[in-house]
Amino acid sequence: MPEANMQPEANMQPEVNTLGEEWVENTEAFDAAIAAYEQQTYRLRLYIAGTTPRSLRSLESLKEICETHLQGRYELEVIDAYQSPLELQPDNVVALPTLIKQLPLPLRRLIGDLSDTDKVLLGLDIVLQ
Repeated sequence: MPEANMQPEANMQPEVNTLGEEWVENTEAFDAAIAAYEQQTYRLRLYIAGTTPRSLRSLESLKEICETHLQGRYELEVIDAYQSPLELQPDNVVALPTLIKQLPLPLRRLIGDLSDTDKVLLGLDIVLQ
């Protein structure tokens, strides 16, 4: 039986482990994604019904959540259905109070007085760190 040639070919290059380079690139991409998330601006629109207790509670709850978790990274527009009833139509608002998260996508709707902070954070896709 002929003996196999066990010597390496002259033009073979040794394997280079690029895992370290890939890890650095992935880590940098991850860090950039976190930085972008932390600078993301939330555009919120809250529809209320005048100065009813439920409307005032929703506004107070939302302001507290925004100041605690989104300080300096949110725009809040409050629309009173009694003052501007035609503004309900573009967003198809049928119940009050309603919070609409326009940005960042995806668009989200939350209905109620927004007093359950955990549910509001979940609905707004706010990740606690």
